[in-house]
Amino acid sequence: MIRPYKTVFVLLGLLVGSVGVQAADPIVTWPNGWEVEALPQDDATTESPPKVSRQRAVKNDQYGTPVMVMELTMTQVEAGHEVNLQAVLLEMRKSVQKDFVSGGYQSVCTRIHSTTLSRLSALETTCTITQNGRHVLSQTLVAAVDADKAYVLSYAGQAEAYAASQDEIVAARNSLKF
Repeated sequence: MIRPYKTVFVLLGLLVGSVGVQAADPIVTWPNGWEVEALPQDDATTESPPKVSRQRAVKNDQYGTPVMVMELTMTQVEAGHEVNLQAVLLEMRKSVQKDFVSGGYQSVCTRIHSTTLSRLSALETTCTITQNGRHVLSQTLVAAVDADKAYVLSYAGQAEAYAASQDEIVAARNSLKF
């Protein structure tokens, strides 16, 4: 259904430096009834990208078809590297828009604005994706940086499911512990 997550992961990895220190994974309480997917974790070495922690949950309809996806990614930041969060989120948003355009969709995104993610100041944007003038999908990107970690929470879904899932999304966002 929604495939920009790979691009978001790659962009975040490219925009932050690598580091060899291990860090605790963030904790999130996924909404009841959502299927939590096991994702591979990447550990940093001197030859590899930074340690990345990814967690994903999927909400399926009564037929087992995914209607919402929520993913939390944490990437360690190289010591001394300053992340330009505005630029990171802008690149992520551009990538999402390009992916949808290549699939025959149109997208309009909100301007990037301040918000919070757990205890951190963050930036957020939401894209409305249409096809032939009909609203079919929505996707929100939220990014934050701590001293040595960058976080991205992305959630997307079919228009009706996205609207109906707002309470679950807020609960998951409020449960985040970094």
